[in-house]
Amino acid sequence: MPLPWLIVFLPWGGAAALALIPRTALAARVNIGVAALSAILGLALLSHPGGEQGWTRVDALNAPFVALSALIGLTTAIFSAGQVAAEGFDALRTRAYHAAFQLFLGAQALALLSDNLGVMWVAIEIATLASVLMVAVHGTPAAIEAAWKMFILCGVGIALALFGTILLAMAAQPVAGQGDPSLSWAALRAIAAQCDAGLLNLAFVFLVVGYGTKAGLVPLHSWLPDAEAEGPIAISAVLSGLLLNAALMAVLRIQAIVEANPGTVATGGILVALGLASVLLSALALWRRRDARRFFAWSSIGHMGIAAFAFGLGGAAANLAGLLHMAGHSVVKSAIFFGIGHAARLKGSQKIEDIGGLVATHPALGWGLAIAIAAIAGLPPFALFASEFLLVTATASVAWWLLPLLGLGLFTAVAAKVATLQRLCLGDPTPDAAAGPGRMESLTAIAPLWLHLALALALGIAMPAPLAAMLQQAARMLG
Repeated sequence: MPLPWLIVFLPWGGAAALALIPRTALAARVNIGVAALSAILGLALLSHPGGEQGWTRVDALNAPFVALSALIGLTTAIFSAGQVAAEGFDALRTRAYHAAFQLFLGAQALALLSDNLGVMWVAIEIATLASVLMVAVHGTPAAIEAAWKMFILCGVGIALALFGTILLAMAAQPVAGQGDPSLSWAALRAIAAQCDAGLLNLAFVFLVVGYGTKAGLVPLHSWLPDAEAEGPIAISAVLSGLLLNAALMAVLRIQAIVEANPGTVATGGILVALGLASVLLSALALWRRRDARRFFAWSSIGHMGIAAFAFGLGGAAANLAGLLHMAGHSVVKSAIFFGIGHAARLKGSQKIEDIGGLVATHPALGWGLAIAIAAIAGLPPFALFASEFLLVTATASVAWWLLPLLGLGLFTAVAAKVATLQRLCLGDPTPDAAAGPGRMESLTAIAPLWLHLALALALGIAMPAPLAAMLQQAARMLG
């Protein structure tokens, strides 16, 4: 079996096995084992020669994000082992949670690797349904409401994306003919200049609205804070770190196709507008959040907005900033949710006012979470500082009049995150809950947190040359 398909079907095979395992401890070990094998395969993809294999295509744009997704899947599986045991799920919920987790990881990989519009649409739909199941697994009224809201809003989004996909195929058929060529990313990019510009414009509108819903872009974002606040903490890590990237990557592929036709409208302006709206609204919303998980869910909306703004601006420098921002956000935000999840277990609450003084009472967790929040705020020397610096310089050289709005959003968000850092990590200590986590549960939370911080630091100051070259090639591919 070709490596790209093995990366997809290994977690799906694991999902089938996990659906039959009712014991939490055994299921957690199997989940980690499958995720570890997937991580090895994901890293192997970085040395793959690339090219098309059936409905998949490996290139510089998707290979780094498939590898990153597999690594985050592994660290989240390790973190999840301690958290799910503490949840006290019954046999049915244990099977549902672990099976949905691996189903999600396989669908995420397929969405990134797909060279076919239809297959990519199906993959993102599968990932969404698996996410809905994980959000709802607690069975509380709040969790059911969050899952239902995610299902309805993302369902509307995916329906719009399907209609956009049909329009795009219709635009290509007079040139490419029937069948796979009218749905292939590579084939569509090659023939886009000969396609009907009006149909391409209409398709882009439906597709950017549809997949923009999944990416959490304003005004299509309202499902995200509820989903990340009410599901098991591990779902917050993979929603922010993985699903949002897959949806935004779909938008980038579509944008590259539409932009290849000289008769289409400038798609960059749409992404810049959506990105700025997301940055500004999320920055203001951060000051009103009292729940730690909702706070960082709103932060995810802002960071997706920064990436969308970069890709709308266009050019090699801005595109590189957007890709680096997506990667850095995935690594750091999942680390934050590991830390917040463990802090919530220690304190018995995820309210910001109930979590304080972590540096004094739990130094490994407190310092790790403090550094992670500083990194997500864009402070040096982490990856998000590098990406935002690149973006600001690219904006200054291409569209300097956008700098005041971008700067307002960035500085407002930074101030809110620094204030929250002080309250969570450096403020007066709050009492721990009577029944806190055990040593193994603490280890499975803190070790992935610090591993992600090391990776974010490497991306910011010591990125391996082959990976840097791959990201630069991907930036040029986007145009």
